[in-house]
Amino acid sequence: MEHAKGAKHQEVRMLNRKSLDISGVSKVESFDNEEFLLETECGFLTVRGHNLHMKNLSLDQGLVSIEGAIHSLVYLDGSTANKSKGLFGKLFK
Repeated sequence: MEHAKGAKHQEVRMLNRKSLDISGVSKVESFDNEEFLLETECGFLTVRGHNLHMKNLSLDQGLVSIEGAIHSLVYLDGSTANKSKGLFGKLFK
């Protein structure tokens, strides 16, 4: 499939909820063993789970690989300002 110039393109591949490969990643905002916050071509993506760790990172190619017990993938809607409020709101419930 061909994509028009400037079109957003992202692939997410998960194997057995233990291995996750994500393309189209422009920045890793934050991460720990329970949550990754990634800036992608399709918006901010939160990956949540248990014992998560980064297996591979290549921002030049826009690729991130995560391993661990993956529980959820959630795209955060809204602007960067709304993302910050949402993230801090979740931390300080």
